[in-house]
Amino acid sequence: MKTLLITGAAQGIGLGTATLFADRGWKVYGLDVQSDRLAAAALKGGFEPLVCDLTDPESIEETVASLPHLDALVNNAATSANGDPLTLSVAEWKRVIDVNLTAPFLLSRAAAPLLAASGGSIVNIASTRALMSEPHTEAYSASKGGVLSLTHAMAMSLAPVRVNAVSPGWIEHAAPESLHGFDHTFHPSGRVGSVSDVAEMVWFLTGDHAEFITAQNFVVDGGVTKKMIYPE
Repeated sequence: MKTLLITGAAQGIGLGTATLFADRGWKVYGLDVQSDRLAAAALKGGFEPLVCDLTDPESIEETVASLPHLDALVNNAATSANGDPLTLSVAEWKRVIDVNLTAPFLLSRAAAPLLAASGGSIVNIASTRALMSEPHTEAYSASKGGVLSLTHAMAMSLAPVRVNAVSPGWIEHAAPESLHGFDHTFHPSGRVGSVSDVAEMVWFLTGDHAEFITAQNFVVDGGVTKKMIYPE
C-alpha cells in the first residue's frame, strides 16, 4: 500500500487531498497542529492523524522518524499575517516564514531517505500569491515565492526524488454559498476553484504518469493570473 504524508490536513485543501488519497486506497497520515479539528477531520476523511507543530524542528524530525514507509509528501500547511508592512511585527513575519517555508524544507529533507527508497515524490502547495499580490500580503507572498524556489532547488538536490509545486488561485472551501455570479464569470474557466481541482493535480503529480516531471510549478487558478485587466 502506498503511503502519503500531508500537512495542514485538518481543513481545506489538506483535508480534501488527504480524503481523495485515502478513498483511492492509500495509507494517509494527515498532519496538523489543531488536534481537535484534526481528529474530527481524520474520522471524516479516513486517514491517520498526526499532531505536529511545524514551527518546532524537533517535532518535525520526530514525526517523520515515526513513519516506516513513505511514497509521497505534500507540504500544504500555511498561515498568514496580512497587515501593513510598515507595522508588521518581526514575530508575525517569522511565524509565516517558519510554517510556510522552513517547515517544507525540514520535512522534505527528513523524508528524503524514505522517498528515495520508495521512488516517491514531493508536492509543495504554493500559491498564485507567489506570482501576483494584493497590498499587505508581504509575509505570505514572500513565503510562497520561497516555496517555488525551494521546489526547483530541492528537485536538483534530492534527485531522483521528484519535487513539484502546485499554485492554487481562488479555491473556495469554507463558504461556497457566499459566491456570486461575477465571482465565477471573472474566471476564464467559468467558475471559482474547488478543493478537488487542487487534489486531482496533486494526485497526478504523485502518480506514474508524472514520472518525467520535476522542478515544475503548476498554476491551478482558472486562468486568472493570465487575464489582462483594464480599469473601467
